Amino acid sequence: MRLASIFQTFCYARSGSLPPPQPNSSGPAGIRYAYKASLVGSAHQFELTERGLSWHVGGRAGVWDYREIASVRLSYRPVSMQARRFRADLTKAGGGWLPIFSTSWQTAALMVPQDNDYRAFIIELHRRIAQAGSEAVLTGGLHPRLYGAAIACVALLAIAMAGLLLRSLMTGQWAGALFLIGFAALFAWQVGGFIRRNRPLTYTFDDLPESLLP
Repeated sequence: MRLASIFQTFCYARSGSLPPPQPNSSGPAGIRYAYKASLVGSAHQFELTERGLSWHVGGRAGVWDYREIASVRLSYRPVSMQARRFRADLTKAGGGWLPIFSTSWQTAALMVPQDNDYRAFIIELHRRIAQAGSEAVLTGGLHPRLYGAAIACVALLAIAMAGLLLRSLMTGQWAGALFLIGFAALFAWQVGGFIRRNRPLTYTFDDLPESLLP
C-alpha cells in the first residue's frame, strides 16, 4: 500500500496536477486544506496550527496569528465549469489578503469540488478565530455597492426582456416568445441563485450562513 501511495504521488508530481483531496485531520500537524487556483503553478496550501493560520501560496509563505485576522467574507462564486463554487476572503490587520476557494483545477476541462473539506476547514477556522478572542468583522455576500450594481443590471435586463416578449406576443411571433420565456426561466434559475446567496449580510461566530457554505 505504501509503495502504491508513493507511485501515485510521483505520477501527480510529473503531471503538475493536485492529488485528490484527503480527509482533514486534527492531529499534531493541524487541519489542512489545499486547492489549485489555476492549471499553472502550485497548490495553495493552508493549515490550522497552534501558532495560527499557516499558508503557502506560490513562493510565499507565512503564519497569521488568529487574533490578527481582521475580517472574513464568505461568498458564492459560481463559474461556467462549476456551479457550486464558494469563496472565503481573509484579511489581516496591518495588511494582507488570502482567498480560499472550495474548488480545485484538476485538468483543462475539470474543476473538482471539495465541498466537505472546504466546509470543515472554514468552520474550524472560525472556531479558532473566536477562541483566540479576535474581533474580526464577519460578512457574507457581495460588497453592498457591487450588489447594488448587480441588482440594477438584472433589473435593466429584465425590463428589456419583458419588452421583447410583449412585442413578440403583439406581433404573433410565438416561437420568439417561447424562446424568450425559456431563456428568462434559465436566467432566473442561474442568476437568481447568485443574487439570493450573495445578499450582503453580517454574521457571528456562532451562526455561520449556511447559504454561503457547501
